Amino acid sequence: MGLYKQLAQIWKRPKELPTHKQLLIKLRREKAITRIEKPTRLDRARALGYKAKQGVVVVRVRVKKGGRKRPKKRGGRKPRRAGLTRFSPAKSLRLIAEERAARKFPNLEVLNSYYLTEDGKYKWYEVIMVDPNHPAIQKDKDLKWICEKQHRRRVFRGLTAAGKRTKGLLHKGRRKKKKKKKK
Repeated sequence: MGLYKQLAQIWKRPKELPTHKQLLIKLRREKAITRIEKPTRLDRARALGYKAKQGVVVVRVRVKKGGRKRPKKRGGRKPRRAGLTRFSPAKSLRLIAEERAARKFPNLEVLNSYYLTEDGKYKWYEVIMVDPNHPAIQKDKDLKWICEKQHRRRVFRGLTAAGKRTKGLLHKGRRKKKKKKKK
């Protein structure tokens, strides 16, 4: 069994890791959006397009769990009709994490993201970002497509994997097969 397969098996149950508690303590002390040197889940990052080269950046994003509250409306209405609580956004927390990372680093493009861990209050995601103006990225055969003009700000148009999943477009080819009629 190779290294990446072993890493994938270890991360299937992250709460059973002996260092998981220390990781959570470290994550809670960090800022909500933190640039990190290398990915915590190397197997997942490599599968999603990460390369250890200049121009590729990994950002760890903390997102608060649970439902959202809308801003309170002004004017007279029954409180239960105001529609403030039990409101869930149309976006997943992963997509929200990608968008926050893209706003923090406006010169970078979001390539992809993956789940890291969670506690009772927060979820953490790691977002892989690419600098489209870096010469190393412009020469890379696998990543140079992101340098083209039509891929600018792709996370805000729902073109990442998380955005496509939110819109219901990710598994378009996996439809139920029709059963053949028996004669």
